[in-house]
Amino acid sequence: MIRLKKRKPGFFEQVIAGNQIMPATDRKKGLQFLVDFIGEIRPGGGKRKDAAKNLQQAIEQIRNNRVLLANLQHALLSQLSSTDLTSAITESGIPLARGFWQELSNRLKHKILPPLLDEDDFLYVIQTVFYLKNDFVWVEAIPRKIWIDFFTTASFNFGMAGIEFKKELMQAMKILSYQVAQLGLEKVVLEYLPKEDQHHDTPFVIQNYKVHELENLLEQNAGPHELAVISGQLKDDMQHAYDLIDHIRESHTEKGASIQQTYILLILSNRLQRMQLILDALDADDQFDTGRFVDLFRMLIRNEKRKNSIREFLSQGVGYLAYQIAEHKGNKGSKYITVSRKEYFKMIASAMWGGFIISFIAIFKNLINKLQLAPFPAGFLFSMNYSAGFILIEETGSTLATKQPAFTASAVASSLDSKKTEGEPDLDGLAVTVARVLRSQIASFFGNLIIVFPLTFLLAWGYHEIFNRQIVSGGAALKMLVDQHPWRSASLLYACFTGFFLFVSGIIAGYWQNKIQYGRIRERLIRHPALKRTISPKRLNRLATYVEKHFGSLMGSIALGFFLGFSGVLGKIFGIPFDIRHITIAAGNTAIGVYGLGLDNIPSWFMLAVFTGVLGIGLMNFVVSFSLAFIMAVKSRGIHLSQYPRLIKTIGWYFLRHPKDFILPPVEKPEPVFKPLKKDN
Repeated sequence: MIRLKKRKPGFFEQVIAGNQIMPATDRKKGLQFLVDFIGEIRPGGGKRKDAAKNLQQAIEQIRNNRVLLANLQHALLSQLSSTDLTSAITESGIPLARGFWQELSNRLKHKILPPLLDEDDFLYVIQTVFYLKNDFVWVEAIPRKIWIDFFTTASFNFGMAGIEFKKELMQAMKILSYQVAQLGLEKVVLEYLPKEDQHHDTPFVIQNYKVHELENLLEQNAGPHELAVISGQLKDDMQHAYDLIDHIRESHTEKGASIQQTYILLILSNRLQRMQLILDALDADDQFDTGRFVDLFRMLIRNEKRKNSIREFLSQGVGYLAYQIAEHKGNKGSKYITVSRKEYFKMIASAMWGGFIISFIAIFKNLINKLQLAPFPAGFLFSMNYSAGFILIEETGSTLATKQPAFTASAVASSLDSKKTEGEPDLDGLAVTVARVLRSQIASFFGNLIIVFPLTFLLAWGYHEIFNRQIVSGGAALKMLVDQHPWRSASLLYACFTGFFLFVSGIIAGYWQNKIQYGRIRERLIRHPALKRTISPKRLNRLATYVEKHFGSLMGSIALGFFLGFSGVLGKIFGIPFDIRHITIAAGNTAIGVYGLGLDNIPSWFMLAVFTGVLGIGLMNFVVSFSLAFIMAVKSRGIHLSQYPRLIKTIGWYFLRHPKDFILPPVEKPEPVFKPLKKDN
């Protein structure tokens, strides 16, 4: 007979079988209980891989066994009553340094040598219970509603604790209140408030008065009614403070933003959030917001596990600045999205003018190439040629198809922005927006290409007629066609590099536009003492307005020109396969190559492959540029696409039902006009 090994009872079984309740004053036993309890929830091997399922089973055990529930409550009380909560509430997850770079420096130092943690600090409890580096991953993976169910089942709220515990909460509230008042008086906050709030006490200051009143009432053991009145006023002040923070963030589209300002708004929001939780525990209304506590609980775990993470801090601190850059691009992107057929054909016409300019860029680029200059001067002249062309396209209001994706991606992402859409975004409406973006992109590609190829061909012919020599011929012309071939060259890879440069140039344009507006450059130019003496007020105002409206796009165009101009040169210098392929310039080069060889000398199948390559280049330009811009816009808005699994499905169903909408706008149905009936004579 084989003797089966007896299974060791689990932690819950041991507690239930022991049938003993630990005292709420035994701190050591209470901490060990919490370590073992969380150990049962932490995902492990065998059947315990799913943390959410483990927690649900723990909730059932608590509901069915009063011994387990009582021990859990006493374990929690033993830690709350014997440790200092102040630092956990006022510091954990909230940057403490006065500036962005100082906080970054502190994190770098603490990453090398972590700070010493006092055993009397509640953060020591968190570090001991959640001792694994990646514990925050499974804690966050468990749905919020299950954590709420757990703490509700455990009958946990701050009211469980005694008077000393509430004094500790009040002390944390005062610290946060002073910090909020001080930050609310910072120049980068005060100057961006509405005019009526700048000349008297703001809610950031007023809340501090109310906190002192609340403290006095608690010391006097005031009744629930008095506490409820002052708590209600304090809640209103904090909500008003939140509204002002939102006002400043919304004004960034017009006024711009800086890292310092976004950093201060970030820590202001964090401190107000902590104050709301403390007030929820002190307001004596017997209604505890468990959901808000769960949010704090999960945030504390993440912050303690990631408190020295440089990437986490940069992602959080720079996120809002990236949001403003994406927002400037999104505002511009709306002009590239066509709704009606009139706008659609207007887009084609605009793109045709863009194609007209690109044709000359392609000709000049090849003429510069004939000079056979050294790499650097050649790259510089290429860059100046591209930059001048892109600036001319921008100034004439023409359209270049490849510059659209970086802007339209931000406009699409804003449809998912929880800051702008209350609740679940309208995915059906988003599908319509995607259809509009794609057909607008097709219209601009069509408008560019329908002009670039024939016009460049005619310009190459004209050059030949005037100067009695071709721009390229023979082997050079054949190489120009092979360079666009989809599988005989690395054209599609180079098109991806170009897509990246298109994305980066959009970032640069958004960054400078944000910088111009935040720095109030227009007003500073108008009031510049030297400019006021040398330029008439009317012309100076026109110059300042031009700089405000166009400087960002100028910088983006210049950056894109230099990216494209020097890429091939760098590839040759370092001997690596690194170059660019831009659909409109590729189409122009194809036209020049075709004229150089002669249509009769080019096999039809080869010509078809080259044209396919040009279209493939355009596709890669679009996909890479749009994808990178969309990812940045989505991340900067704090959107998690995993929350919207229906997104792709919704777009797919819309395409199956309305495929024509992705190519051509639907025919607009005229609204009926009702005329009054004429009276018979």
